[in-house]
Amino acid sequence: MTDSVVQSQSAFSGGLKEAIRESIDHIKMLYRVDEIPWVIGYSGGKDSTATLQLIWYALQELQEEGYASKKVHVISTDTLVENPIVALWVEKSLNRMEEAAKLQNLPIVPHRLTPEIKDRFWVNLIGKGYPAPRMKFRWCTDRLKISPSNSFIQNLANKNGEAILVLGTRKAESTARAAVMDKFESSSTNTRKALGLTENGSLERVWVYTPISSWSNDDVWIYLNSVKNPWNFPNHDLMGMYQGATEGGECPLVVDKSTQSCGDSRFGCYVCTMVTEDKSMNAMIANDEEKEWMYPLVSLRNELEINDAVKEKKLAKLRRDRDNRDFRRMNGQLTVHVTKNGADVVHGPYIQSFREHMLKKVLEAQVAVQQMGPPEVQNLELLPLEELEAIRKIWLEEKHEVEDNLPKIYEQVIKAPYPGKRRAHHPVLNRDTLAKLKTYCEQHGDKEGLLYQQIRATMSVANKHRNQLRRAKLGEELNDVLDKGAFNSMFEAKEFALERERHRLHIQLTNDHSLNTEEQEKIKEKIHMITKCIKEQGYSSLPLETDVVEVD
Repeated sequence: MTDSVVQSQSAFSGGLKEAIRESIDHIKMLYRVDEIPWVIGYSGGKDSTATLQLIWYALQELQEEGYASKKVHVISTDTLVENPIVALWVEKSLNRMEEAAKLQNLPIVPHRLTPEIKDRFWVNLIGKGYPAPRMKFRWCTDRLKISPSNSFIQNLANKNGEAILVLGTRKAESTARAAVMDKFESSSTNTRKALGLTENGSLERVWVYTPISSWSNDDVWIYLNSVKNPWNFPNHDLMGMYQGATEGGECPLVVDKSTQSCGDSRFGCYVCTMVTEDKSMNAMIANDEEKEWMYPLVSLRNELEINDAVKEKKLAKLRRDRDNRDFRRMNGQLTVHVTKNGADVVHGPYIQSFREHMLKKVLEAQVAVQQMGPPEVQNLELLPLEELEAIRKIWLEEKHEVEDNLPKIYEQVIKAPYPGKRRAHHPVLNRDTLAKLKTYCEQHGDKEGLLYQQIRATMSVANKHRNQLRRAKLGEELNDVLDKGAFNSMFEAKEFALERERHRLHIQLTNDHSLNTEEQEKIKEKIHMITKCIKEQGYSSLPLETDVVEVD
């Protein structure tokens, strides 16, 4: 089954007014049938806008009838790395909603949700060193988008017993979406099917309501262009935003399969590396020279991405990505991955130099956007202080990068004193002393800096426990840093890991009598490949990078 857009029949075939009347009547019935609170997922896009608009008009009628007593929460999750045009649009819309709901005496409560500091994109990428998201390691979606909204919804359900989640999902979006929706609709455990509700696959005691599930893409635009936005946020501006994000700047309604729809535009994070190209942002810039201030954001994505349609370019990006990452995983362990292409250690988090490089690039982009952009982005902070301090804490306490370079980088780029906490001068763990230590290590053959990192981490751990009465974890933490720095070079570590894995496979092949012939042959093939890689010193297979990219 392909994930293509479904060409569906219009839900308005019996007339626009009749279809809208039927939808509003159903919403009113469902609202009054119980006291379960509602949560509407709002992204600022056309589908969620149409959904909220329907419910808003239903609530207006219910308010006139004296039945609009139950709160309806409108939640919008800002990942803090959204396309700034869209983020500003949604923020303004939420503000208008709040004002309009008060004026109209409606129980609508807007909420702008953001990820916890520990889950934010730059805190994980620049702080912890998580590689840019990719198909085998898509760490961003749950942390940035799903977790904030799910926490809000689940807390509401826990407090009230149940909750109804209203979404603007439509079966016409894709065949995959239609299949998922049909599955939940036909579920034998769906006790609310008669009310038009379905179960939620991930949240307990949360029901899902999709009032525009049968609408086509054209239906959405026809409705938005025919019915006034009730919170005074013009829908024609929304269509203009989609038009600006569509290649060529045209935004027609679909009349046949060959016609490009305005609704095909997809807005997302400006650093999204899950796609080969950010078409919506590139189209915005191409269609409007006044949006060229977004170029620095596009360049940030280019620093991180590994995708490319051209094989040679993709391999070059993979090599760059590999060079920017530690040969050890986050916990210091060495993991071997074997395929028919080769055997190698799985590279882990970004190394210190690249994380510092990305910090500088993000701050430079922030300055450029503030200087080049319109008034509404002149105070835009890509890295607010709370995230800078979180990154700094990770570098100092988890990475043992006690040079404390973050304030220095900030001041070099921003041209202003670092506004975070001042750190007391340490007689040993300071930049001058550490620079001398690094030079000494280099002079004694520490070409890759591994010895320096080990000594630095050892001193950092010792300093951490210096004034503690109980030092129960001192030995454990020292063992960890000593184990992590047990090798003089990446090649030495790789050779050790491959030999260890080959030995493990030999033992398995010899002692595990439950293995069938096919399993034995696979193990023999792995042993052969590992042996080949050990003999061919320096051998590495880049395709491995696309197979496994775990860091924990």
